[in-house]
Amino acid sequence: MYAAMFVLCASACMAEAQEIVVDASPSHVANSFSPVRALGAGVDRLRAGEGAPEMNRRDITKEEVERNTDQLLSGPVLAAILSAGWQPVTYRQNTELQMEAWHWNPDGAWSNPSQQDGYFTGSAEPTETIHHSWSYPLPRRGDTVGDGDGWSRLTDGDPKSFWKSNPYLTSSFTGEDDALHPQWVLIDLGKKTDIDAIQIAWAAPFALDYKVQFWTGELEPFYHGTTKGTWQTFPKGSVTNATGGTTTLKLVDWKIPVQYLRIWMTRSSNTCNAHDSNDKRNCVGYAINELYAGTLSPDGKFTDAINHLPSRKQTITWVSSVDPWHSTSDLDVTKGDQVGFDFFFKSGITRGLPTIVPIAMLYGTPEDAANEIAYLDKRHYPISRIEMGEEPDGQRMLPEDYGALYIQFATAIHRLVPTAKLGGPSFEGTLGDVEVWPDANGNASFLGRFLDYLKAHDRLSDFTFFSFEHYPPNHSWDDLYREPGFVSHIVQVWKNDGLPPDIPFFMTEGNMENYEKGADIKQALWLADYVGSMMTAGASGTYYFHYIPTPGHPGPILTVNDSYQVVGYPAQYFATQMITQEWAQPVDTVHQLFKASSDITDDSGNTLVTAYPIKRPDGSWSVMLVNRDRDHDHAVKLKFANAEAGQDSFFSGAVNQTTLGESQYQWRPGGPMGHEDPDGPPLKSALNGGADTLYQLPKSSLTILRGNISAGVK
Repeated sequence: MYAAMFVLCASACMAEAQEIVVDASPSHVANSFSPVRALGAGVDRLRAGEGAPEMNRRDITKEEVERNTDQLLSGPVLAAILSAGWQPVTYRQNTELQMEAWHWNPDGAWSNPSQQDGYFTGSAEPTETIHHSWSYPLPRRGDTVGDGDGWSRLTDGDPKSFWKSNPYLTSSFTGEDDALHPQWVLIDLGKKTDIDAIQIAWAAPFALDYKVQFWTGELEPFYHGTTKGTWQTFPKGSVTNATGGTTTLKLVDWKIPVQYLRIWMTRSSNTCNAHDSNDKRNCVGYAINELYAGTLSPDGKFTDAINHLPSRKQTITWVSSVDPWHSTSDLDVTKGDQVGFDFFFKSGITRGLPTIVPIAMLYGTPEDAANEIAYLDKRHYPISRIEMGEEPDGQRMLPEDYGALYIQFATAIHRLVPTAKLGGPSFEGTLGDVEVWPDANGNASFLGRFLDYLKAHDRLSDFTFFSFEHYPPNHSWDDLYREPGFVSHIVQVWKNDGLPPDIPFFMTEGNMENYEKGADIKQALWLADYVGSMMTAGASGTYYFHYIPTPGHPGPILTVNDSYQVVGYPAQYFATQMITQEWAQPVDTVHQLFKASSDITDDSGNTLVTAYPIKRPDGSWSVMLVNRDRDHDHAVKLKFANAEAGQDSFFSGAVNQTTLGESQYQWRPGGPMGHEDPDGPPLKSALNGGADTLYQLPKSSLTILRGNISAGVK
């Protein structure tokens, strides 16, 4: 009998120790938001034949791509997408990630109409319905890698092809000395290689003043290695008053083992190339036909260490910017459909809510971007904000260059639509600061230097919101424990970089890494933790990715087969419904989000159960609980502590509980797409609340508790 009492006591004591405490003091509201405005998803370029190898996708026809878009944004598939519950959408621009010009409106004008090439400007007049829009890979590109399948013209072996920098970064457009916006070319030899010479086949315009440098760091010169080394000019690497043509330059009298080389260009010849000398954009900046790096023997024989191939097998190069010049022949429909604006807004995917839309800034023109926003304005489509470009950090752009483009494009847009709200930069998903090569003051922060550039030009008023993406690692279960820390850290980083406290911030695209590979319960738990922690950190909105399913692929939000039939509802689908319909009220009314603490930890100190409480506009409270313990159920108590009133409150009366755990959902890998069994729905139940009520949280589960609270109810 004594032993039985001891076991009972031990169980009760364990239950007592497991408690969630909500800081319900009214002045401690962590965030206030409307779910209809803040809890959304992203729509990106839609592709057909996604399951085929990349090279085979070249056989896809325009009609197949168009049919894919029409099927996904209509009928049963669209209905299933909307049933998940995300509210507003942000239109993602995939073309900039692939270094392409985007014809958001196929109707427009070329700067060189007789040749159907040059710089294309879409029409601002809403005459024809824009159902689809297409991309044009840039023929003057200098980047080998990226999200696209293109290659650099700097090492493609073709002496007639060339890279050219963006003309909008020259003094003709910035009004600043070109030395303030140096353009550069970087060569990655793949491994340390003995180098003492370089050969540059200049095109027009060419560099009058430039330096050839090598990287001293052991890490690559981007991202984590940005501040772990320096660019050092070769002893004979400084050139002034150059004359163009093909130049062979002896860099050093001995050989230096290097992997990364950089040509740093500060003054242009401003000479015109042969394409259209009447357009000054063809006459400013820098252009190179081909690059060679290696050794030069005493008798003048040059030995090249670069692979020259028109494919990704070439020696990798990166460049500071790319000229958006292109022609009709560059059209590539196999990359997919950057959904036409009219179809996008009329399909129903936006629910008629204000939408965040992008403009093509890194590889576009101010006139084209301004016409896009003017077109949408004339159509009276609800636009909440405009993202200025897509992932400039991923394109290795320097913040001063991004700032120079930002000001030019903002000026053009506001000339036509003065009320447009502009922001960005839509940083890549990152868990730490976005750093670039330090400036003369040692400042390596992209955001900090971009803000400084706007301030110096008295244009900070054009920056009305900050946006970034979020893709945390998804390698092990332990990554779940780190998600709230990832979120709080990155938000604090942006604040430390100088983000003004009155500027709203948005996570405009995010999911776990490898979100498309399977759909186990872990993805649902991550999503709940992510939304809760991001909104707790003060975000004005968060946008789920990938909202639109890919036929023939599993999840992450719907599984659709090649016949466009919905055949599975992954874990994140049910988590979305719980977040948008159970945790929050799906109404355009302010919800108040509070912080909560949990004493449920493992031996390593990981918090096993997290909680996100909101006070809904109907006066009830809703608490989202994530049990990240994959091995154990937990019974928890809930307390609402109001220090200002000097009292504690508890759920009282009927408490509605909705749970998604392994009893409701399991992912079964295998076969072409895998499948779910069981495949929902979440379990709904009711119980009576009170100070001593234990709320049962199954292992690996998401639970929503919703009800009213009263002070001191036992």
